[in-house]
Amino acid sequence: MANFVVSFVALFLFYIFHQSNAASASYNVITFGAKPDGKTDSTQPFLKAWSAACISASPSIIYVPKGRYLLKETVFRGPCKNKITVQIDGSLVAPTDYRALGNSGYWILFIKVNRVSVFGGTLDAKGAGFWACRKSGLNCPVGARSITFNWANDILISGLTSINSQSMHLVINSCNNVLVRNVRAFAPDQSPNTDGIHVQTSTGVAITGSTLQTGDDCISIGPSTRNMLMSSIKCGPGHGISIGSLGKDVNEGGVENITLTNSIFSGSDNGVRIKSWARPSNGFVRNVVFQNLIMNNVRNPIIIDQNYCPSNQGCPRQSSGVKISQVTFRNIQGTSATPEAVKFDCSSSNPCSGIILQDIKLTYMNKAATSSCKNIGGTSSGVLMPQSCV
Repeated sequence: MANFVVSFVALFLFYIFHQSNAASASYNVITFGAKPDGKTDSTQPFLKAWSAACISASPSIIYVPKGRYLLKETVFRGPCKNKITVQIDGSLVAPTDYRALGNSGYWILFIKVNRVSVFGGTLDAKGAGFWACRKSGLNCPVGARSITFNWANDILISGLTSINSQSMHLVINSCNNVLVRNVRAFAPDQSPNTDGIHVQTSTGVAITGSTLQTGDDCISIGPSTRNMLMSSIKCGPGHGISIGSLGKDVNEGGVENITLTNSIFSGSDNGVRIKSWARPSNGFVRNVVFQNLIMNNVRNPIIIDQNYCPSNQGCPRQSSGVKISQVTFRNIQGTSATPEAVKFDCSSSNPCSGIILQDIKLTYMNKAATSSCKNIGGTSSGVLMPQSCV
């Protein structure tokens, strides 16, 4: 499985960087009326630049020079005639009033596009006002994801920085062949639902060389996600890297062929986590590898939680239907912020199977941490600290 994913990445890199070198048309957003003052609404000039690029028969570049550009809710819609590169040397800023982004759930949306590359730039969503509204319990909008790709194929996102998203920073939904590299996402550790990167209903996603410090999951993986590689990730603060939550619906696509490797977690609330609702579902998780990971003062470094039930609503006295199998935890070491470093709380009706622990060394307060297991089958080998309960 890992070899398959690596092969995919190599092929995709070849695809991105070795396409036809036909002459590109260039569209500067300032030419279309954008103002780099951070105050003048530049939404329409950006959309006009996109429209010109989208109908271009030759490859095109949309250029955003240095400066700050105020954007409201913005939809870049395809399909387009040829590949488009968006080069951002400046910053895109949201309105100070969080209500200005409305209830659509997004700020910047790319929809039904193919062969789009986004290089550089900073997105400043100014999410603090929205978080304050959420905390106060007032009637708030749903919250806007900063940049979303829906029904998109052959996408490259490189060198982008996202700060203070109202909700999730980067969302990849119903996409194929996406490479995310050297992306950074920052939000305070108490900011709600500010996942760094969320992937769902997508195939062939690779995330590499990225730093994610947020108030929720560094990376969250939703239903119907397949063939995903994550490498060289720096995670924390945040809630770790999570598959799930899954199994909220009875009929739900599974998650399979997922690899996380060569990554560091620092001060996060979880390390690697698989979580599912304690309710009936035909979902599944299989063929997952978590390997070569360092944990620095991480709560719950390794956890499977199949009794996820926030506020005990909608699932009391039920068990998860999500079937978890063939999950490998290999060469994971460092320090736990909790006495229990490994916790497998699997479903009583669908026990975890094929769980592999190999070379785990996690300490708590300079001593061996502990582990716990429920409803699990598998094997363990190599150095094991805490002592394996599998």
